[in-house]
Amino acid sequence: MSLKSGLASFFLLQFGSLSSSTSTSTAVRRCNFGHLRPVPPSKRAFTCLATSSPQSAEKVKISGGGRCNVTNGHCPDTKILAEHYPRGHRELRGSFFNTHGPGDTMSWFTDHGVALKIEEDGRVFPITNNSSSIVDCLLSEARERGGKTVTSVSAGVQGKFILKVEKRSVEFLEYLEADYLLIASGGSRQGYDLAVQLGHSIVDGVPSLFTFKIKDPLLSELSGLGPMLVTHWGLSGPVILRLSAWGARDLFRAGYKALLMVDFVPDLHIEDMKSILSQQKQKFAKQKVLNSCPSEFGIVKRFWKYMLDREGLNCDTLWASVSNNSLNSVAYLLKHCTFEVVGKGQYKDEFVTAGGVPLSEISLKTMESKIRPNLFFAGEVLNVDGVTGGFNFQNAWSGGYIAGTTIGELAAKAVC
Repeated sequence: MSLKSGLASFFLLQFGSLSSSTSTSTAVRRCNFGHLRPVPPSKRAFTCLATSSPQSAEKVKISGGGRCNVTNGHCPDTKILAEHYPRGHRELRGSFFNTHGPGDTMSWFTDHGVALKIEEDGRVFPITNNSSSIVDCLLSEARERGGKTVTSVSAGVQGKFILKVEKRSVEFLEYLEADYLLIASGGSRQGYDLAVQLGHSIVDGVPSLFTFKIKDPLLSELSGLGPMLVTHWGLSGPVILRLSAWGARDLFRAGYKALLMVDFVPDLHIEDMKSILSQQKQKFAKQKVLNSCPSEFGIVKRFWKYMLDREGLNCDTLWASVSNNSLNSVAYLLKHCTFEVVGKGQYKDEFVTAGGVPLSEISLKTMESKIRPNLFFAGEVLNVDGVTGGFNFQNAWSGGYIAGTTIGELAAKAVC
């Protein structure tokens, strides 16, 4: 299973003595899978990272353009925070983020030596602007506790779980018998298959957070940053990524073919825009329409030219020669500009999957399965996904903390 980036919550704790083997066969070790707690050194054995990737925390490493958008710092209200999850916004309005929210996430990383910063849009990054700061912190916590890598999991007898541990020598296999299992495998097929094997259903996964490929030869001449980024293949940027998340399933069913309508001047009513254009015509009658775009519209000259070209107005035309019908058409185009979406962006940049284990099959207060005792889930393996801005990682941090804490409490009671 791929490591789903969490806090120090995905750890395997050993209680009692460890068996050992000097043969080239199999060593079976019994353990409890729980939250990192103040366990006496004599009872603390090792940490396990469950991964099928040769590089642990690879998704963390490449997220946020290599900077790692850890969480979002502009959502102190948990109900508002929950509204950023297309799948999960109803269920997450309860105690989920109250138990462990963005503030707790930031405090944890700060306490573990990673200084963070909140940018204007609320996104939180390490001040180094390098995701390695986050990855190194997480893996350091694991190594400090004797980290091992789990490569596969299967159901054992009497409700136990069998974990296969990666060894440097292929001649020696090691298996762990765990009382508790937390699946935090992201959107991987392996995690879904394991969930099904253990009795759960799966909402089929589809890509979320992707760019739009647009059929428009004129659009390719534009480029620039902003809430909507025009690229050489189509449209990207925060607003497009958020829209793709909310429409992930509808777009998938439509084969990523759709019409996108954009309002480029949302703060003005169309009648006000018609009035502004009429005044512009009177004020700049002898000027070319290209050279005097109404400042109230807040658009750059290149984009103004694009609008005029789409409307069929010659850029060298004088304002005095523009008909009132053309003015009305320009106003309408700016308020209702349509683009033909012909596919997802050409880059393989879908970091998030919409789909997974249904939330109805787990308890969000503990993250424990309602179907199989001592089985827990957290992160993207669940049918929860957020818009861009640090919300998907926050889902992982919160769910991991709740699950890990619950497991730790259960494990502590079991040895009392």
